[in-house]
Amino acid sequence: MKKNLVFLTVAALAFAGCNGFKKGDNGLEYKIYTDAPGATIKTGDFVSVNVIAKTDKDSVLFNSYDMGRPSQLLVAKPMYKGDLYTGLMMLSEGDSATLKIDADTLVKRSGQPKPPGFKGKYFVYTLKIEKVLAKGNMPDKAFQEKISQFFKAEADKSRAAEPIKIKKYITDKNLKVITTPSGLNYVITQPGTGEKIAVGDTAVVDYTGKLMNSKEKVFDTSVKEVAQKAGAPLYDKMRPYQPIKIEVGKKAVIPGWDEGLQLLSKGEKATFIIPSSLAYGEQGYGPIAPFSPLVFDVELKNIIHPDPNAPKKVLPQMPQMPQQAPANPAARK
Repeated sequence: MKKNLVFLTVAALAFAGCNGFKKGDNGLEYKIYTDAPGATIKTGDFVSVNVIAKTDKDSVLFNSYDMGRPSQLLVAKPMYKGDLYTGLMMLSEGDSATLKIDADTLVKRSGQPKPPGFKGKYFVYTLKIEKVLAKGNMPDKAFQEKISQFFKAEADKSRAAEPIKIKKYITDKNLKVITTPSGLNYVITQPGTGEKIAVGDTAVVDYTGKLMNSKEKVFDTSVKEVAQKAGAPLYDKMRPYQPIKIEVGKKAVIPGWDEGLQLLSKGEKATFIIPSSLAYGEQGYGPIAPFSPLVFDVELKNIIHPDPNAPKKVLPQMPQMPQQAPANPAARK
């Protein structure tokens, strides 16, 4: 865990102003906005926290609010005085603060390189401590059970909220969706003029996957212009942005895609609103939280019919993007 401080997935609350910081060890600067009563965080505690992680030049590296959930971590012993854990251990449940970590010191002590294109002197973490489970003298087994109960309660809330979230999204967008018996919602945004795809055909598809939050955060896309607009960390100039190929009806992708693609004709564009039961379910995946409904804008660019005389082959996987869901986000786990 110590090696991953640069990209620590703690989540955030944005606050205005950068003046009035106090100084700590090794270049650490901090500013506490809300100082709630309660014991401060200690090594071994479990913390659920929201963070906006960025550089002091305002380049956002991570925003847990975009993900729709706080990040969780077990608090490790500080690697050095003035690191992120040092800052966390000044806070308690309900606190909000901004920590500025000296980038050169962090890179030197952690052995992690700076993110590509990093400019500035500091990594800046604006935090809201949502929940703390204190380890104290609790036996490991009992503490793990307490954490499991926390996750179960959070999952129950997410499960109950999902159908409400889907209904609100459809209503707010005034979408005239068709709902299939499985629960897949879809709307054709551009009719096709070609043939219908069939099981066993290979679909050549452009797609953009979005989280169902207020910003409709794009978490993956095959379209270069969409990725460029979304910016870092989504856009990867080394990635070959191009339509992907999917053998339809062979369970190579999540069920929502497998079903949805079979509804399309060549040249058709559609929006799939996929419940978590047809996507990544109660486990989630990468930036996709458990019980997260997903929105995909897709275009069926072409249909490749199978050659009955050709030997069976495995379609190549698209390369993965760092810190993101798979480049083919619909791929089954």
